[in-house]
Formats: sequence, C-alpha cells, structure tokens
Amino acid sequence: MNPESTNTVPLTAWKAGDPPRQKTDTVAVEEPLEIRLASEPIVTLMRTPGDDRDLIAGFLLTEGIIRRREDIVEIAPCPHPNAERPGNIVNVTLAPEVEVDFAQLRRHLVASSSCGVCSKASIAAVRRTFPAISSALRVPASVLHALPARLRAAQETFDQTGGLHASAWFDPSGKLLALREDVGRHNALDKVIGHRLLENTADPEGILLVSGRVAFEIVQKALAARFPIIAAISAPTSLAVEFAEENGQTLIGFLREGRLNIYTHPQRITAA
Repeated sequence: MNPESTNTVPLTAWKAGDPPRQKTDTVAVEEPLEIRLASEPIVTLMRTPGDDRDLIAGFLLTEGIIRRREDIVEIAPCPHPNAERPGNIVNVTLAPEVEVDFAQLRRHLVASSSCGVCSKASIAAVRRTFPAISSALRVPASVLHALPARLRAAQETFDQTGGLHASAWFDPSGKLLALREDVGRHNALDKVIGHRLLENTADPEGILLVSGRVAFEIVQKALAARFPIIAAISAPTSLAVEFAEENGQTLIGFLREGRLNIYTHPQRITAA
C-alpha cells in the first residue's frame, strides 16, 4: 500500500445512547494530477496518489492518444514552484511519430469529463478508434465465482479507508495479475490498463473485474485494453450492455454470492 494514498483525520464519533467522543479515522487521499503532453496541460484528474505512471499510461491509451508502449518516451514529474507536491504535475514525452491535435483533444476531454461520452457522434468515434473483440477465450463459471473474494482480499487501502474503488486483472485460471485502487473507478481501471501497457504484457487475454457498477466508460476502456470478459460486483447500465454486445465483449454483472448475470456473449462462460 502506498503511504501517500491515505491520511489520518480527527472526527467526532456519535452513537445513539452514548456521549460523543473524539477519535481519528483513516481516509483515502484525493489530489489533482495534471497531465501534460510536450509541456502542454491537457487534463487534470482527481485521483488517489500511487501508481501514477500506470494511471497516465492507461489514460493515454484508453483516450486513443497512444496505441502501444513504444509511443511513450518518458513520464516525468514537472517541477512547479507553486505546487505543494511536484509529483502532482507530470509531463509526458511521446515518440516523434505520434501526432496530437491539442485543440481537438482538449475539446474532447472537457466534454467527457463534464458529462461523460453523451452523444451518438462521440460513441461512434470510440467504435472507430477501437475495433470489436474477437476472442475464443472460455472460462468456467466456477473460476468467476472465486474472483470477488480474491479481489476483496487484495484491497489493502480499502481495508484502511472503506472508500476506494478497485479494478483487477485475472488470467483465465483466476490468478490475480494486477489490482489497483483509486477514489475514481475510471482511474482504478486506467491504472490496471497502464500497468499492462508499461509491462509490455505479451498475452492481453484475461478477465477484468471491477468493484462497483459498469457504465459505458468502463466498457469503452476495457475495449481499448482488449479485455474480452468484463465482470462487476454490481449492475451494468443499458448503454454498457449495448456497447458490449456490439463490440464482442462478454459483460457480467452481480458477480457475488455464488451467482452471476451474463448480459452479452455468454458463449465464453462454461459450466465446467
């Protein structure tokens, strides 16, 4: 667990029938991370510090700015005299062949951060950027049923704070390959995706498990990372189901207590 991901705060605890008492609590840290490309600010993410390189790499991939590990030359802190924490401003140097339309990029990021991807034109653009998944992966339901407990057992910061989302990448046998936590569910997923990218993982196939619900943006990011199976502890939205169906993704919700709902492409889940 990253020591920068939590903080201790004073509080007044009040329980019915008992007098109030003063104590302390451990809370998840939330701080801004400004991402710059070629020293140009493009976006500020509110995130839990820790695994920032993974977060930045995953964000750049899922936003369609980069396509491969080699597109990133350097991710480095950008010292700023007025910044309380210099690590909260980071500059990314991309390979010379990576073209970035800064004006269009800023417009897209402002729109998506304010209201989500909320127009048919934007969704169509996502579909053009990331092709549908074709995968012969098959996973027994018994493997899926074991994943929530493994996710929960690995959530170290959640144990301290109770206030973080988690995303995890498992191989087809159910082995945990990577888990990341963050105050933002999208950030937690980008951290997992960025880890896979920076580690140059040869085999991208596997299972994505998220701790909360699945909205469109989660399925879109999973498509960018080429996850054929997405599972969630909670419910999907209608647009997430529609998008997963159209893009060859198996979408599973309510994976808990020995049950699951398969909303799209059930052929990848087997009984044995």
